[in-house]
Amino acid sequence: MPAMTAMLTLDGNEAVARIAYLTNEVIAIYPITPASSMGEWADEWASQGRPNLWGAVPKIIEMQSEGGAAGTLHGALTSGALATSFTASQGLLLMIPNLYKIAGELTPFVLHVAARTLATHALSIFGDQSDVMACRATGCALLAANSPQEAQDFALIAQAATLAGRIPVIHFFDGFRTSHEVSKIAALGADTVRAMLDADLIAAHRARALSPEHPVLRGTSQNPDVFFQSRERANPFHDAFPQIVQDAMDRFGELAGRHYRLFDYVGAADAERVIVLMGSGAETVHETVEHLVARGEKVGVLKVRLYRPFAPGALLDALPPTARAIAVLDRCKEPGADGEPLYKDVVTALAQAAAEGRVMPRVIGGRYGLASKEFTPGMVKAVFDELAQPAPRRQFTVGIHDDLTHLSLPWDADFRTDASRQLQHAVFWGLGADGTVSANKNSIKILGEATDLQAQGYFVYDSKKSGAVTVSHLRFGPATIRSTYLIEHGMAGFVACHQPVFVERYDLLAHSAPDGVFLLNTPVPPDTVWDTLPQTLRAQIQEKRLQLWAIDAYAVAAGAGMGRRINTIMQTCFFAISGILPKDQAIVAIKQAVDKTYGKKSKRLVELNYKAIDMTLAELHQVDVARHAGAGRHPAEIELDSGVRRNDNAVPDFVRDLTLPIYQGHGDDLPVSRLPADGTWPLGTARYEKRNIALEIPVWEPDLCTQCGKCVFVCPHTAIRSRLFSAEAASEAPPTFKHVPAKSKDVPAGTHISYQVAPEDCTGCGDCVEACPIHDKSNVSRRAVNMAPVGPLRDPERDNFAFFLHLPEFDRSTIKHGTIPGSMLLDPLFEFSGACAGCGETPYIRLATQLFGDRMLVANATGCSSIYGGNLPSTPYTVNGAGRGPAWSNSLFEDNAEFGLGMRLAADQLMAYAQQLAKEMAAHLGGDLADALINADQREEAGIVEQRGRVAMLLDRLSASSHPRAKELASVAEWLIRRSVWIIGGDGWAYDIGYGGLDHVLALPYDVNILVLDTEVYSNTGGQTSKATPIGAVAKFSAGGKATAKKDLARLAADYGHVYVATVAYGAKDTQTLRVFHEAEAYRGPSLIVAYSPCIAHGYDMLYNQRQQELAVKSGHWPLFRFDPRLAEAGGNPFKLDSAAPSQPIRTFMESETRFAMLARSHPEAAQRFLAQAQEDAGRRFKAYQDMALRHADEPKPGA
Repeated sequence: MPAMTAMLTLDGNEAVARIAYLTNEVIAIYPITPASSMGEWADEWASQGRPNLWGAVPKIIEMQSEGGAAGTLHGALTSGALATSFTASQGLLLMIPNLYKIAGELTPFVLHVAARTLATHALSIFGDQSDVMACRATGCALLAANSPQEAQDFALIAQAATLAGRIPVIHFFDGFRTSHEVSKIAALGADTVRAMLDADLIAAHRARALSPEHPVLRGTSQNPDVFFQSRERANPFHDAFPQIVQDAMDRFGELAGRHYRLFDYVGAADAERVIVLMGSGAETVHETVEHLVARGEKVGVLKVRLYRPFAPGALLDALPPTARAIAVLDRCKEPGADGEPLYKDVVTALAQAAAEGRVMPRVIGGRYGLASKEFTPGMVKAVFDELAQPAPRRQFTVGIHDDLTHLSLPWDADFRTDASRQLQHAVFWGLGADGTVSANKNSIKILGEATDLQAQGYFVYDSKKSGAVTVSHLRFGPATIRSTYLIEHGMAGFVACHQPVFVERYDLLAHSAPDGVFLLNTPVPPDTVWDTLPQTLRAQIQEKRLQLWAIDAYAVAAGAGMGRRINTIMQTCFFAISGILPKDQAIVAIKQAVDKTYGKKSKRLVELNYKAIDMTLAELHQVDVARHAGAGRHPAEIELDSGVRRNDNAVPDFVRDLTLPIYQGHGDDLPVSRLPADGTWPLGTARYEKRNIALEIPVWEPDLCTQCGKCVFVCPHTAIRSRLFSAEAASEAPPTFKHVPAKSKDVPAGTHISYQVAPEDCTGCGDCVEACPIHDKSNVSRRAVNMAPVGPLRDPERDNFAFFLHLPEFDRSTIKHGTIPGSMLLDPLFEFSGACAGCGETPYIRLATQLFGDRMLVANATGCSSIYGGNLPSTPYTVNGAGRGPAWSNSLFEDNAEFGLGMRLAADQLMAYAQQLAKEMAAHLGGDLADALINADQREEAGIVEQRGRVAMLLDRLSASSHPRAKELASVAEWLIRRSVWIIGGDGWAYDIGYGGLDHVLALPYDVNILVLDTEVYSNTGGQTSKATPIGAVAKFSAGGKATAKKDLARLAADYGHVYVATVAYGAKDTQTLRVFHEAEAYRGPSLIVAYSPCIAHGYDMLYNQRQQELAVKSGHWPLFRFDPRLAEAGGNPFKLDSAAPSQPIRTFMESETRFAMLARSHPEAAQRFLAQAQEDAGRRFKAYQDMALRHADEPKPGA
């Protein structure tokens, strides 16, 4: 009889992690989206001392890469432990060599994969099955789960089967769509898990372990005489495995009451048309099949559970013999193949059966859902409709509009199933990092655990961690929810907009169902809200008869001391309006969720949330829509404003036709022909995004300003700028445009300066104000830059910024690049990125582009800097007036140093080749020109400008030349201009996964500039520990605090002797940072800049970014130094210490950041121990640096 089980509301990753943790002893992990949270759960449970099934706490070990994790697993497994890991995408590819070995050695284990697309023409963090399909030949079994419930169940079934059959299992489920789906599941208890695992099989695994007590040799090198036979020797194990999996499924059914088959069929018993697929899409097909069968259609779906080893007999047994037309859907693409993997396997199975007399149905193959592309019931019906055609297409796609190769099927976007209409739907529009997603996850858990309703949640966001639009999709109802797709238009009874600016940007009410509710967060008083709404929104509210509710959530948050966090306020509104739970019960449940979510971080944060919740309902108002009857049907001065209008002649065609639709949320509608074939995109598209997310923006006060440029230097989004221009150039300025005479004595008389904000691109972080050193003596709270509400400023400042941009660029040669005021007058070629408000990384990148951008080649490691640097459609790298700018590319996470080295080698080789050709053609070109081109001094910008002039002259002469090698030289002439190669990445890349390559590149003599943006965690994947994480910091994968010291990357690099090395922190010493960038770029060898980069993962308001950098330096946590080999060559000491001895205890720094402070609450003894160790380490490190600064260059370095 099935055991009684508890109902839990959780996401697919947590469901899997619960089983993996219970059934393993060693868990080797490495962060990668969307699999990271499985490792995070395991680490958190281990830090709490939670035991596994056998009473031991599993050993959680974070490695430097997925390859390292796989090697660790292999070692643990071959030594008799039960071990597992979690991964996805490129990480899974790095494990493949070990998977071949583990499978070849018939070693049981389960690898859990949140399946994600592979990087090809572009990276994508979203889900499909490209990665697991790359593992088909490893010898591992492939088991597919379709939902969080199945993901939990199959995690256990896989563990039981692998022990019984000795075939390792890759248990996979669709990334994001299943891994992050929050739903209500029947949780497996420890007794059920224990009953599934045969103790004798575990003992047998241990008996096969390597042991000196009964030694064997494993991993031999074999010759042609026996390798082939040895490879075939494992056949019986693979042949038997499908039945072993089925046996495990049957046993599971007895214990848990949920029954699975290797191939599960759902539909009409006499179905004529059948779809075959695996993964979450199968549930959408299931829902659609039930709808169509109820209407008499003979259709069905075959869900593939075990894909490898493929079991043709089981497939044929499950397939209705009446099936005459079959569509096999693959969630991957294999270019050049005559069909995708599952399609070819099904065709082969059917063809072999036909050879033995079974009727061969028509089989067609389709691709769907790549990179989480939507797969809806309307698309499912389109596939069934295609199968009904007399001659259906053999190959097709569904879910896109292919106007190029014409493979796509049309579908009815208005098709809805009965099951979906029986559910309640709610949609919430939020902004990344505003708490909307976390609040909605809590809402689902409240609904799932406080009611008998089934609940489900999907959360849509792009790769940005914050500042991007998020849309939460919540469903709930009495029956099982199989809708593995986003809520469709016209279905949501409740829509909430948590950001007021969205009403001007997006079609918020497309999801709204008639007679539903629209909740708006707005600073406008309830009686005037209607007057501020765009005409299209008003019309939708009236036509759909929607209730309109309004609240000024930011005012409530401010009153409660919550800053900009409005999530629990809006959550309270949802429960109050919807009435799903009694109001008092809902508020108690919300407060319990707050305590669970934030209790470990800060007791004060919990109290502030409580206060905000209690203040909310008094500020929630229903707007009387009826009073405005008819008002919305007439033109209004307010209309939807996307930031860019199609009829703007200044907008490039590419932006108008491609970028703009993506900004407006219509990217799904773009046809195939509109997209670049090779993933190449233009620069400078971020300027068209105009996110308008700031509540306040900086206002410049010229009467106080000393024109120091610090506000420009620290701005994370290049949203405040300075420029010089003649007084005459400002004669046609808008009336509110501020400018004053420049104070610099180095510019011509009559030169004016302006500090101008980009109001629609500013994120309102306030860093510029904090950096401003000037205070009004009569009002010390007033500075030369002050924050003010954006409302009345947006329109005039938009005009001012447009005018500012059209001012002619000042002659760069007359500006002092080596000073802060001067360098900040240089036009930035990195602007308006999608980085978090207050980001500590972006100012370094912007600085590099101001100084060297027109000649930069950038190799960017995957991570935060590649996402805000190259996440479509907003590309922040841009060009100058001459059309020059940084040429940027991202290869992989692990190979960025090598990738950048390749750029350097190519640049040097092509320059040398061009010089060779110029030398050969010297007489033809003119000896003086050829000599000047070959021997040009390009150490400074002036020399590069001169060389550009020579190259232009060269190309002019070559265009009229009849010399046989003229075209050859013309093709490489631009490479005579020296390139500045920059290798950029975060600490996860530089300290961990890419360190081997980084170290190798540093060991070579080539001229590359390496910028490490050190946030001391894996920021982009959510804040996991790296070897840059300091001792005592709490991060994901170090829930109990990091027990070891931070790796001293800069000092390790300096030990080579020939590498220019520096540590910088712009908020602590901006002049040193500027000097370092100049010195590093000028050095004709490898240079390494390790840049302290504050991050939201540190746990403080990013308004205090600079303060924390100063504290990091003053406490000795981050000493500033430069190591310049040129000084040693001149007989001096290459090491220069740029920061004073620590003047603050390390405790002051650590207690000011939540990442350290929270350990004192969760592990107080460890916190004190780590604090003492951190203080000792800081003192010892500074003493070592001090000694190096005093040592003469010819004395031996430490360790020599």
